[in-house]
Amino acid sequence: MTNLSFLLTAGALGLLLPGIYFLIFPRSIARLSRRWMKRGVMLNLLLFVLGIGGMLVAGVNQVMAAEPVAGGSAEISLGLGLALIGIGLPTALATIGAGIAVSSVGSASLAVITEKPELFGRTLIYLGLAEGIAIYGLVVSILLLGKI
Repeated sequence: MTNLSFLLTAGALGLLLPGIYFLIFPRSIARLSRRWMKRGVMLNLLLFVLGIGGMLVAGVNQVMAAEPVAGGSAEISLGLGLALIGIGLPTALATIGAGIAVSSVGSASLAVITEKPELFGRTLIYLGLAEGIAIYGLVVSILLLGKI
C-alpha cells in the first residue's frame, strides 16, 4: 500500500511541480521541445492513474478480507451495491452532459448578449434548458432509488 501511495504522490507532484515552475518562469517553456513536454506529462499522468488504480484494487482487497465489524446490522450484498452504483450513474452522466451543454450555451449566450443585449431573456431560457438535463438525471435516480 505504501508503494501505491508513493506512485500516487509521485504522479501528483510530477504534474504539479513543473506547472508551478513554468508559472514562475514562463520563458523557460520556449526552450523545451513539444515532444519532451508531451512525454513528461504522459508519464506523470500514467503514474498517477496507476497509483489510483492500485489504491482501488488494494482497497477492495482489504475490504473483502476484513472481518465484519457490525454483527447484526443490515448487510449490503454485491447485487445491492451494484444497484446503488447503477442508480448513481444517471445523475453523474446527466450532470456531466449538463456541464458540457451549459459551457457551450453559456459562451454563445455571452457572445450574443454583447452584440444584442435585448436577447438576454432568451439566452437565460436556453441556459435553463441545458441545466434541466441534470435535473432529469436526478429525478431518474430518485425514481430508481424508490424501486429498491
